[in-house]
Amino acid sequence: MGLPITLSEIAPRISAGAFILHSGLGKRAADEEAAAGMHGFAAGTYPFLAQLQPLQFARALSTAEIAVGAALLTPFVPTAVAGAALTAFSGGLLGLYLKTPGMRKEGSLAPTEAGLSIAKDSWLLGIGIGLLVRGTVDREPRRVRKAAKTLDKANKRAARARKRLTA
Repeated sequence: MGLPITLSEIAPRISAGAFILHSGLGKRAADEEAAAGMHGFAAGTYPFLAQLQPLQFARALSTAEIAVGAALLTPFVPTAVAGAALTAFSGGLLGLYLKTPGMRKEGSLAPTEAGLSIAKDSWLLGIGIGLLVRGTVDREPRRVRKAAKTLDKANKRAARARKRLTA
């Protein structure tokens, strides 16, 4: 039984997974001041996050980043699942970019100097969507591949049997 990923999926999974895992591990030991900064920024865009305490938010964010990074780096996690997780995570990051005042130039999607650090994470969304499409639309279901392999073997056996009968 093969892995649920293909060779072409390894590079984007490693690049995005290592980046996000490293970010999550770095947030694990966030102090009060760092946690308050992250929490304030996120709660300003997503008001429901204001219900969390800053340290609680930092731990939850750290855990989410570690989980997404680990899913991307683990070859046993199907590409569609890893892609969906990355797409959801990076969609939240881009929501911060799009909804937070001062992140974009007036009337444009182009980032300001303050928005550049978040805007560059758009590559994560691109990788996530690519993996999600690759893992769902571009890949034949496993049952179809298995049935095709079984049919191919049966056709080869039948061809050998025909040769023996006609010889």
